[in-house]
Amino acid sequence: MTTIVAVADGIFEIRDGKPVLLGTRCTNCGNHMFPRQTGCPRCLFNEQEDVELATAGTLWTWTVQAFPPKAPPYLGPVGDDFTPYGVGYVELPDQLRVEGRLTVADPEQLKIGMPMELVLEPLSLDEDGNQIVTYAFAPVDNGDQS
Repeated sequence: MTTIVAVADGIFEIRDGKPVLLGTRCTNCGNHMFPRQTGCPRCLFNEQEDVELATAGTLWTWTVQAFPPKAPPYLGPVGDDFTPYGVGYVELPDQLRVEGRLTVADPEQLKIGMPMELVLEPLSLDEDGNQIVTYAFAPVDNGDQS
């Protein structure tokens, strides 16, 4: 049986097969941060509270990663096995914009302002055969045929 393992500790958790982003909120000014931080870059206050971030938002901007990033930290396929992937910022309502992978890399299918939802994205297998995953954002299928 394959175990699903998060690519890094402290960035997100997997609950019931779904990702939950882990952020902080400044107890002084209410600023949200991701990943978690101990100090607020907005007001410099040093008391934060841990929060779970929203799992849906809107695509703020995007691009396509057309070549393998530098490894490490990149863990995915390289050379002929590399497949371009989307990268974007998703605005989480009343919180912040989060950078992440997109499940879509086709420019014809990506539009600024489109609704997105948080999902798990497989990256690779570790030496024990566990599936390493990261969080990603996928377009919300709202049945619109426009």
